[in-house]
Amino acid sequence: MEPHRTRTAREEGGSAPSSPTLLAPRYQDKTPRLHRDAPPPSAAAGPAASCEAGGRRYSAGERFVPPGEPCSRCECTARGPACARAPCPALPPACIHVSRYPAACCPRCERVGCEHRGRVYGLGQRFQPSECEQCICDPDGIARCLVADCAPPPCVNAVYETGHCCPTCQDGPNCYVDRNQMRVIPAGEAVWVEPCTQCRCHDGQDIGYWEGNRVAKCELLRNCHPLDRHNS
Repeated sequence: MEPHRTRTAREEGGSAPSSPTLLAPRYQDKTPRLHRDAPPPSAAAGPAASCEAGGRRYSAGERFVPPGEPCSRCECTARGPACARAPCPALPPACIHVSRYPAACCPRCERVGCEHRGRVYGLGQRFQPSECEQCICDPDGIARCLVADCAPPPCVNAVYETGHCCPTCQDGPNCYVDRNQMRVIPAGEAVWVEPCTQCRCHDGQDIGYWEGNRVAKCELLRNCHPLDRHNS
């Protein structure tokens, strides 16, 4: 600010005195007076912050999607645009087929279900991957299976057949005559194995009974006359 000076008489159009008198400069005190309840002056002296992205200008605090970047979410700050990738919704827990498209920001679930040993099953579907398994596809996308617990077969020559989990007795229930396991007799009736020796297999009605009773119970008859038995 220039100091105030008095114009001379010559400048006013009159005759100039021999020694012009200069007045002391006057300054105006523009220091703001702060009141006790008044808020302090703002520290921001410059223009409001703004951001430029893709040829467009955004105000401070404004949120925007940059042109050509549909997967970004930005906010204009005093230091410039602050950007982050747009959050994606969570995929279903049972999603087994996920696709990603170039124009899409987030992956897309195309199919839900369970995948078990290379095959896909729908939610709630029951299936049998083998003769000994029963499975179900649960809502969480996990296939849970139960394995069959086979009871001991009521025979000594059980075989495994295609389509059956547990072994079967093709010749029916039977047992060994003795521990030599050389001869097999059918169950359900007494069998003469010697002229005076009669054997019978255990009935096997109790679960697991046959597991430790694979040998017949034999009885040597008293007062036995083999000729009379054959003639009867």
